[in-house]
Amino acid sequence: MKSFVRMSYPYLLWIALFIVAPMIMILLYAVTRSGSGTITFSFTLDNFGRFLSDTTFLKVLWTSLRIALLTTVFCILIGYPAALFIANLPEKRQTLMVLLLTLPMWINMLLKTYAWRGILMNFDLESEIKVFIGMVYDFLPYMILQIHTAIAKLDRNLIVASYDLGANRWKTFLKVTLPLSVPGIISGITLVFLPAVSSFVIPKLLGGGNYVLIGNLIETYFLVAGDWNFGSAISLIMALIIIASMYLTKRLDRSAVEE
Repeated sequence: MKSFVRMSYPYLLWIALFIVAPMIMILLYAVTRSGSGTITFSFTLDNFGRFLSDTTFLKVLWTSLRIALLTTVFCILIGYPAALFIANLPEKRQTLMVLLLTLPMWINMLLKTYAWRGILMNFDLESEIKVFIGMVYDFLPYMILQIHTAIAKLDRNLIVASYDLGANRWKTFLKVTLPLSVPGIISGITLVFLPAVSSFVIPKLLGGGNYVLIGNLIETYFLVAGDWNFGSAISLIMALIIIASMYLTKRLDRSAVEE
């Protein structure tokens, strides 16, 4: 048993160096004032007050939440029928379809976004629509894979029993397939909403600089304005929102499993 514990030491060191330490630094920057050095220990909550009292920043936060929510909803509406279709195929065809679905995920997201930029520049669309298309394209496979996994694991005897009891396909879907696939939907929501709400590459390239989300705001204050304290405060607020979202989805997932 001790040998297995020792095997976890490199992972614990990795977590401490690349997750815990950066989060501590962000927290320190967020609650301190900028000075002549990189950081001063003059503690303050002004950075948070500055963000929460400025309607411009709150509007950017609301826009980020709204576009992430719309992306998630559309990924469910498109992804669930696709996942259901794939799950009902023969096993060999399912493997092929899943492979075709994951192939674009092997390509760097930056390259795919540049490709969409070249396509969408030929159409007279608003920046928000272009960003929305890019987000749905990038995050849709994650939703499909999670829902497909949940549907593929269903006990087919339950569906057969539903037919034997007189239920048609639509009622079987509503009473059996859909409720039992809710955990997959919730997992898909987690994998789509969380990266979408903090995305900055897609809005930056497809929005043409006219569409700013919270991720772009954080990037600007860190790399352009050089205000690490305020940028860290925004990052911490965003982290709290993401943690709250993860907690809610976990509660929903637990409730779905219990039901």
